[in-house]
Amino acid sequence: MQSVNYDDVSFSIRPDFSASHTRFWQRLQSAGCWLDSRQKIDIARAVREARHCDFCCQRKQALSPKSVSGKHKNSTGLSDPMLEAVHTIVTDASRITESWYQDLLTHGLTDGEYVELVGTVVSLVSIDSFADAVGASHRPLPSPGAGKVSQYRPATAETSDQAWVPMLDSVNAGTPEADLWPSANTGNVVRALSLVPDEVRMLKDLSAAHYLEMKYVRQAGVDAGRALDRSQMELVAGRVSALNRCYY
Repeated sequence: MQSVNYDDVSFSIRPDFSASHTRFWQRLQSAGCWLDSRQKIDIARAVREARHCDFCCQRKQALSPKSVSGKHKNSTGLSDPMLEAVHTIVTDASRITESWYQDLLTHGLTDGEYVELVGTVVSLVSIDSFADAVGASHRPLPSPGAGKVSQYRPATAETSDQAWVPMLDSVNAGTPEADLWPSANTGNVVRALSLVPDEVRMLKDLSAAHYLEMKYVRQAGVDAGRALDRSQMELVAGRVSALNRCYY
């Protein structure tokens, strides 16, 4: 098993970072609901390539991304809609639209693949951003593992006017996904990944190290023993969100 550590960093790193990042590496080596290991690792590779993609740079600088033609930097085996999804989410997320998402579906991407792709991108961006912040190199990606996709789709996932993708109702008591959040007590930012429940579980795992355990997020006075108190954490989070033009 390939572990992720930060022994090369000149100061002490809490062990839960290495532990949660290693668990994500294990997920990359395992088939998911809709993406196999090779596809997930290709998505991770595409996340890193997107940062140095000339086509993405040109589109981001244009008044409209559709006014620029070209091709994404690519050393992966991803399909065109998968590659487009990864690069756009990484480099120009603030201008993603529902019509852009629907176009991906028209060109062969499924809603389940899209949600699993988003979860993979979010996790890898979080881990690589952490490495950048502590002055470490991006950790080498693991080799693909074996296994077939499960094609698991929660029976209670439904389309609504609250999201482009199907997701679970906030009331999830008594369902196989009851562990994802306390029933009727979560936000759409978490529910948005619930078509692929393991992506919510991975988000919770990384959040516990990078931010807070999910059970504390709605408790404004809880700082969970971090070096920064809660108000300081939220100030940093708010500023970063503004810089990233995060609509949510």
